[in-house]
Amino acid sequence: MSNDLKIERIELFKVPPRWLFVKITTKSGLVGWGEPVIEGKADTVAACVREMEQYLIGRGAHEIEDIWQVLYRGGFYRGGPILMSALSGIDQALWDIKGKHLNVPVYELLGGAVRQKMKMYCWIGGDHPEVVLEQAQEKVDAGYTAVKMNATGEMDWVSSVKEVKKVVENIKLIRQHFGDSLDVGLDFHGRVHKPMVKRLIDELSPFDPLFIEEPVLAENNDALGHIYRYSAIPIATGERMFSRWDFKEILHQGVVDIIQPDLSHAGGISEVRRIATMAEAYDITIAPHCPLGPISLASALHVDFVSANAFIQESSLGIHYNQGFDLLDYVKNPEVFDLKEGYIDLFDRPGLGVEMDEERLKEGQKIGHHWANPIWRNADGSFAEW
Repeated sequence: MSNDLKIERIELFKVPPRWLFVKITTKSGLVGWGEPVIEGKADTVAACVREMEQYLIGRGAHEIEDIWQVLYRGGFYRGGPILMSALSGIDQALWDIKGKHLNVPVYELLGGAVRQKMKMYCWIGGDHPEVVLEQAQEKVDAGYTAVKMNATGEMDWVSSVKEVKKVVENIKLIRQHFGDSLDVGLDFHGRVHKPMVKRLIDELSPFDPLFIEEPVLAENNDALGHIYRYSAIPIATGERMFSRWDFKEILHQGVVDIIQPDLSHAGGISEVRRIATMAEAYDITIAPHCPLGPISLASALHVDFVSANAFIQESSLGIHYNQGFDLLDYVKNPEVFDLKEGYIDLFDRPGLGVEMDEERLKEGQKIGHHWANPIWRNADGSFAEW
């Protein structure tokens, strides 16, 4: 590879609604884009990218695997949301550069596509029943055949019968309106503590959810075996797990059906591809988490295109976080994300295939953001998981 691929400059763009992009420029002027962010900690991840810069300037952008190993292992302390999210965005940008340099889509560099299109789903409300039908209809009209919604709002460690019955109303409304024509994933979002999981599953099972996501928080993954044996509904988790080492134990134990690593949190394209291959060895499927922007989504799709065990992909288009700025607003070629009968077609442009609108990014950077998780309280004033 030529010296023209030496990394010369790293720039960051913190833009609404809650995103951070990195632009890596080589000596030749070739540019790669990544999305290194953890929701609510954009400034912290940006500082981490800056700390990693010393390992990048002057390196060949094509040396993706060695750079990954140096960034992961070279700091002595490893893993976790901040370090891995910074590494994720850098890794995405390096794959983007390499694909552009060789004039091929990233999935070709990963071994070539195993599918010609990828099934998509989009998030809708679910905290409260009033918005469910309206938002579900919007997604169906847009071409989706699957959606995901929060199963609950805030919940006590042990909730009343009244609160449990309210949870059912959301998916019940959808089933009554759409029948079985719409697949519906239910996200417990780590809001539910172990004492309530079986009770909620009993109430929700008659409405045939596509999967149940994060029935417990990742730090309580030891409870997954208990839940897995209790329910026939596929169990999904993984958005708050950050490397193959985090996934190793649940894969080995066989207590999950679907894993959901995030391309902007779990080590980027390089690491999520490895995680997908590990999961395939255990006959477990992958459905990458993606409530973020266009680079994160494109990166997920490239992994999906080459992973035999990828079954569905999340998109944040129209998600409630994106008020005023949405997935396609910073993209010059939004057609790459066109939905056709519930699917996105295989990309054909080199690199990640997304042309970022730098002028819009600069405008957005002037606004910036200070997005943070809501803080919820139970009726007694105690903290409730969001």
